[in-house]
Amino acid sequence: MTRPDTRTAPLRRSRRGEPRTYDFRRPTKLSREHVRVLQIAQEAFARQATTALTTMLRAGARLELLGIEQHSYDDYVAALPHPCFIATFTLEPLAGKGVLAYPLDIAMAAVDHMLGGSGAAEQPDRPMTVMETAITNHLLGRLLSEFTAAFTHVVELQPELSELEYDPQLAQAAAGSDTVMVATFTLGVGSRAGEATLVLPFSSFAPALSNAASPQLSESAQAKRRRAFEALSERLTQVPVEVGVRFAPLEVSSEDLLSLAVGDVLLLRHPQDAPLEVTTNDVVFAYAIASNHRRRLAAAIVPTPASVPTPASVQTTAQTTAQTTAQKDTA
Repeated sequence: MTRPDTRTAPLRRSRRGEPRTYDFRRPTKLSREHVRVLQIAQEAFARQATTALTTMLRAGARLELLGIEQHSYDDYVAALPHPCFIATFTLEPLAGKGVLAYPLDIAMAAVDHMLGGSGAAEQPDRPMTVMETAITNHLLGRLLSEFTAAFTHVVELQPELSELEYDPQLAQAAAGSDTVMVATFTLGVGSRAGEATLVLPFSSFAPALSNAASPQLSESAQAKRRRAFEALSERLTQVPVEVGVRFAPLEVSSEDLLSLAVGDVLLLRHPQDAPLEVTTNDVVFAYAIASNHRRRLAAAIVPTPASVPTPASVQTTAQTTAQTTAQKDTA
C-alpha cells in the first residue's frame, strides 16, 4: 500500500482490475456485508463532513469516499507521509481508538480559512501552535459530531478527541499487529487536494457490523413473515404430485436390456410377501398392497415393514442360497 508524498497532489483512482497485494499471514476479516455497512456509514460521513467543512471554512470543500480496506496498524502507519496531521479519538463505549489523518498543509490551510485568510499562501511545515491547535480542535469536534451521526445505524458512539500528532510513528492508536479498517477519502479545501484516511479498530466494531448487516426485524415485519409462511405452507399442501406404486427395482445388464423381446420374462427380486413401494420423484415414502376399488385397481397403504430388503440384499441372499445348495449337491 503506497501513498504519494506530495501533500497537495490530487489522488488518482486505481485502475479497474489492478492487482493488489494479499498477505496470507493476515487473511481478510472484512466480509462483503461488513464493507457494505461501513460504506453506507462512511459515505454519509463524507456528505455531512463536506457540508460542515464548507460552512466552517467559508470556502469550497469536499470529502469523497474512495474505498475501504483492511490492514494491520503497522502497515497503515508505514504508508503515511511524514510529517502528517493525525488526530486520534476515543470510541466510547467501544474499546480502542480511531484515527483521522490528512496532509499537514491542508490542516494549516483550514486554520488560515477559519481566521479569514484565503488559504492559498504556502503553509508552514511544522507542528501547530497552541492557538492553531485550539482552532483545529473546534473543527475536529464538529467532524466527530458528524461521524457520530453517520454511524448511528451501526452503533451509538460518544467519540472524544484524544491527541494530535505529526509523526506517524508516535501515533499509538493500536498495537502494530491489530487489524484496522481504513477508509480512504479525497479531501479538498479551496485549491488544495490530498488524501485523508479514517481508521477504526476491527475487533471493536466487528459485533456491531454483524448486527447491522443482519438487523432484527420489527414485530410487524415478523408477523408479516409468519403470515407469508403460513400461506405458503397451505398452498404447498394443494400442489399436485405424481405418485407411483412399484415393485422393488431390478438391476439388469445393458446387454440384457437391449435384447429384450416380446415374450421374455423378467424375474423380479421382489419377495412375495413384501408390500409394494409407494414413491414420488424416485423416493420411497410409504408401502402398499395391491387391491381394487370398484372397477379400478388400487393400492392399500400398509404399515412400514420392520425390515424391508433392498434389491441388492435380496440378490446377495439368493446368491448365498445358490452357493449353499451347490455345495450340498457336491457333498
